[in-house]
Amino acid sequence: MIPDTAGFLAEDFEITQQPSRTYHLDREAGVVRGFTDGLEAMRQTIFRILNTERYQYLIYSWNYGIETYDLYGQPLTYVCPELERRIAEALSMDTRIVGVMDFEHDTSEKGVVHTMFTVRTIYGNLKEQKEVKLYV
Repeated sequence: MIPDTAGFLAEDFEITQQPSRTYHLDREAGVVRGFTDGLEAMRQTIFRILNTERYQYLIYSWNYGIETYDLYGQPLTYVCPELERRIAEALSMDTRIVGVMDFEHDTSEKGVVHTMFTVRTIYGNLKEQKEVKLYV
């Protein structure tokens, strides 16, 4: 017998934003120490998303992380715009991120693309960067 759910979705409910409080990753010391919230928690989230290769870890959803392995050996004319798209797509999965803009690429180091950009979040703007190695 199938339960009657006709009025179930008609009930009044409210969607609330979950707090961003999380454990603080002290990257310089290499330890988890204390808690962080707000803009600093967003900086940590962005770091984690952009340093997790998508599809490589079973623990993460296929929507989490960024794809960079296939950029190895590709020409700069392909990598720079593709990296912009992939960064924006990867970060858009977090509902606290409003947008990604102001991309700049530094290709002065041979075989490496340094991409700097601004991330607009519900807590404020952050200047971030991503480095991708194209060859050794």
